[in-house]
Amino acid sequence: MSVFKRLFKMGQSELHSAMDQLENPIKLTEQGIRDLKGDLEKALKSLAEVKAMAIRSRNEMNQEKEAAADYEKKAMMLLQKAKSGDMDQNEADRLASEALTKKEECNANVKRLEEEVNKYQDSISKLESNIKTLRSNISKWENELRTLKARQKVSQATKNLNKQMAQVDSSGTVSMLEKMKDKVAEEEAMAEAYGDIANESKSVDDEIDKALGDPNKAAASDSLAELKKKMGM
Repeated sequence: MSVFKRLFKMGQSELHSAMDQLENPIKLTEQGIRDLKGDLEKALKSLAEVKAMAIRSRNEMNQEKEAAADYEKKAMMLLQKAKSGDMDQNEADRLASEALTKKEECNANVKRLEEEVNKYQDSISKLESNIKTLRSNISKWENELRTLKARQKVSQATKNLNKQMAQVDSSGTVSMLEKMKDKVAEEEAMAEAYGDIANESKSVDDEIDKALGDPNKAAASDSLAELKKKMGM
């Protein structure tokens, strides 16, 4: 195995390890986001329930306040009737005392309900703070998840590229190219050799012809001289 191929194999192995390590954070982040969203849903439900109880207690408190005011008004009306002679004084005092007792009961309920409303309000504030934190964490983790997935895509693309490069038999390819270069060089040398042989053959023929002279040219020269003689030239 060539040095380059060994390097590619090492890089491929490291990428596989990196991908295995990268998949776990992605899965953990996805699970963490699901858990946070589940917690957020529960917190929203609890917030709605506590708010409903606070509203109910506040309404009951207002009703108790109205009832206390109404009992006090009735006690005053009873005493007014006794004063005007429309009712026995002792009976008016008795009933007015009963009305005032009811008023005190209502006031006690108002105080109790007011404490409940304050407790509910504290719970509402804490739940709203938790919900705000949960939403912030969900947003942060979702951004982190997008980053991790982007890194995973880049790593996957790099892994595939290195895998393809690692599968290339560089030593075999170089050997094949060397053989092709040798074959081309051999063909070029043969062509040059044949050219030299052809030139050498042509040169020898020229030398022979030059030494012997061209008989056709000599015959043509004699015929021309004879023709000129005949014409008196």
